[in-house]
Amino acid sequence: MQLERFKPKGRDWLSQIFHCRAVETGGVIRRQVVDVDREVGISAFVTEVQRRGFRLIRTQHYFVIVCDPGPIEVIM
Repeated sequence: MQLERFKPKGRDWLSQIFHCRAVETGGVIRRQVVDVDREVGISAFVTEVQRRGFRLIRTQHYFVIVCDPGPIEVIM
């Protein structure tokens, strides 16, 4: 019998995203939009990013979280 590896879902999935080194160092996190929608829903995801004071960028396929509350300058 093969054991299935634990894959966090819902709030556990969301919590796991924000317990990484990028959060501690002001780095960047990237997640696919379809994964976010499937695991927690886009609304809950956006709410959590706002609660933390981070910046959120959405491209066609990805969410990019800038784990720094400071200003962002778009160069190009």
